[in-house]
Amino acid sequence: VQLQASGGGLVQAGDSLRLSCTASGRTVSSYALGWFRQAPGKERNFVAGINWSGYSTYYADSVKGRFTISRDNAKNTVYLQLNSLKPEDTAVYYCALKIGRTNSDPQSYDHWGQGTLVTVSS
Repeated sequence: VQLQASGGGLVQAGDSLRLSCTASGRTVSSYALGWFRQAPGKERNFVAGINWSGYSTYYADSVKGRFTISRDNAKNTVYLQLNSLKPEDTAVYYCALKIGRTNSDPQSYDHWGQGTLVTVSS
């Protein structure tokens, strides 16, 4: 399976973006999907995750209330809506796929997209 992330860009603080991640090569409707981010010189951290049904979602405390993860299994796509962006949200955002339930451990994810850069200016 290949994951293609898109939607990043340069925005100002307070703006919004929507990231997309589309899978090819496999139907992902039975897999959990997650978004992670990695700022320069820092570890890759969990941002949000969603289980296969789309009914269960999880967020890092730093993005709760500002980011929303969703999925469209018919389109093999997961989305991350980023609202009220802050300079500290600047990072490369990666989508990832795993068997079973979503969690915050990047080691448990089997497939990764190439990342899309989000830059938030103050």
